Amino acid sequence: MHIVTAGLNHKTAPIEIREGLAISNGDLSGALDVLRGFSSLQETMLLSTCNRVELYAVANNTDEAIRHLRQFLLQRNPAIKTEQLEEYLYFLIDDAAVQHLFRVASSLDSMVMGEPQILGQFKDAVEVAVAEGCTGVVLNKVMKKAISVAKRVRTETPVGEQAVSVSYAAVELAKKLFQDLSSHSVMLVGAGEMGELAGRHLVNNGVTDVMVTTRNYQRAIQFSKQFKGKPVPFDTFRQAMVGADIVICSTGSPYPIITKQDVVNVIYARRNQPLCIIDIAVPRDVEDDARDIDNVYLFNIDDLQQIVTVNMEERQKAAHTAENIVKEEVITMMGWLKTLETVPTIVALKKRAEEIRQGELEKVFSRLPSLSSPEREILQGFSSSIVNKILHHPLVTLKEEATNANGAMYVDATRRLFSLDDAPDDSVQNKENPKNESD
Repeated sequence: MHIVTAGLNHKTAPIEIREGLAISNGDLSGALDVLRGFSSLQETMLLSTCNRVELYAVANNTDEAIRHLRQFLLQRNPAIKTEQLEEYLYFLIDDAAVQHLFRVASSLDSMVMGEPQILGQFKDAVEVAVAEGCTGVVLNKVMKKAISVAKRVRTETPVGEQAVSVSYAAVELAKKLFQDLSSHSVMLVGAGEMGELAGRHLVNNGVTDVMVTTRNYQRAIQFSKQFKGKPVPFDTFRQAMVGADIVICSTGSPYPIITKQDVVNVIYARRNQPLCIIDIAVPRDVEDDARDIDNVYLFNIDDLQQIVTVNMEERQKAAHTAENIVKEEVITMMGWLKTLETVPTIVALKKRAEEIRQGELEKVFSRLPSLSSPEREILQGFSSSIVNKILHHPLVTLKEEATNANGAMYVDATRRLFSLDDAPDDSVQNKENPKNESD
């Protein structure tokens, strides 16, 4: 029994290829149904995000499984040539597959290491696969462990604590100044991408009072809707700044649109209440000497980038500890998987021993018909005890050796020594004792 992973991600394939293979939530059910049709795949799961399309499967024959997984991916989009797609695909087996899976769930394989979204996407993919009946004992165990590993990485390392994007760094700065953002107001000046992301992060951190302004008022109206905010005409936004505790600027203006005097006027009207201005525009939207005003905290893109750089270094340090956690958990998981290989042999050995025990007891009972029920029960218990004691050490050894390199050898030897692959009949006993029962 093997774990197999196949797919592509942001490290191996450009965005146009990832887009071509992406599977929407509405198509997941149909895609899983196709995977379920491959005879080599006993269990399957599919994860599709903007940065990856990956298939996870349980199979006995890895060559056949990889062939079918490759076939599924190559047929996803006829517009992508086979030879073109082949160079972007990767296939992983057993330890490598489980390690990759754990790293994905823990956000160690993400474009932005430590980002929290992937774990939620991973959980959603698991729920769909379970609901579709595509998983079983093995994948359910592996996926549950992957989620557990991700939580352990979050708990035991700071890999996801530091801001590693400019927009999120802006929010972290605001949180350091004001702690509880839910009681503070925000103004977004401009509709730039980073400003939009910063706005989303602020709303996610409890901000409910949002003002939005752009040169195009209709654009401001549309832009403000996603934050349930209030649009502000561009020619009056400087006066409206008085009501904002945090101002995030991200326009495309070639010159500063907020002067030092503008900020002086705002602070005066605010009666010197602290004002945080985060200028993530290039060129800058705010005159730099505005930072000299009391109770004004002005940060530009370089200030934010410096924070991001330091935080990335901290995440890299944390990643080393996280990778060790993953490796440790992979060893545990693979140990469990290897023990599964011994289960059929253990069951077969117990069954064979029980068949022999019952067969011999029937011979004894037929020769001694006068035995009472209590005496028969004594012989039943006696024979059962002998069998259990004889099998105890071999079974313990099988379970222990299952996790070692020679585990398969022990399983094979046990099956051969006890003829577990032969049809159960009296042929073995007859060969060992060719004499007639009456002798």
